[in-house]
Amino acid sequence: MNRTARYTIGPGVLGLLLSGILGCASPEHASDSGENHHAATDGGATDGDATDGATVHHRFDDPERWADRFEDPSRDAWQEPERVLQAMELTVSSRVADIGAATGYFPVRIAPRVPEGVVYGVDIEPTLVNYLNVRAHRAGLTNLVGLVCEPQDPRIPEPVDVVLVCNTYHHIDMRVDYFERLRGSLRPGGRLMIVDFRKGEFPVGPSDEHKLPATQVIDELGRAGYRIADQFELQYQYVLVFRCSSGPE
Repeated sequence: MNRTARYTIGPGVLGLLLSGILGCASPEHASDSGENHHAATDGGATDGDATDGATVHHRFDDPERWADRFEDPSRDAWQEPERVLQAMELTVSSRVADIGAATGYFPVRIAPRVPEGVVYGVDIEPTLVNYLNVRAHRAGLTNLVGLVCEPQDPRIPEPVDVVLVCNTYHHIDMRVDYFERLRGSLRPGGRLMIVDFRKGEFPVGPSDEHKLPATQVIDELGRAGYRIADQFELQYQYVLVFRCSSGPE
């Protein structure tokens, strides 16, 4: 795959990256309609769900094309970002990680709400991470940092208050193991938010056979050490909020 990026990282972002954050990054994903795919290689989407994992392949060597898709203004109507952001219960100093950040649909909305905190937009695709870092620099979002990492190890550089996984959960392989490791990246009382597509044929989202029911997500994350704390529905999706089973409410 052609990984040659056409962007240059500005001095503000570069300073953050050189401070050592990039050395311990976290993974990406991108979705069939909103954002995020867990694995991206040459070829089209080839989802394959197992009981505890899924694999999708996409090519991301033209990030501007994917930005046009992920950041299409029509997405706001069904993604309902304000409802998702409200459920995060952010404070000015919150630390947030978006696993599967892609071109930054949610990170650029989160960063202004946490001016004394930080937002990590993590993704396995270097071209998309580079795009996000350039986007953050141009927007003056100095507390937003895009990071590249491996598919099976979140490796968020510090514990955070909220981990968001939007339109991505169904792409992650070996999910129970993955989210067990992720528990170490949550601060005491921290929350994990899963936003993904409900079963049913909708004008956006993956085909129905690649979707996971909310009950399966709750079961898998229960085995990974989380308990469901809240849940609600968007137009085509469910939003599940979890806390670590051993953590405070």
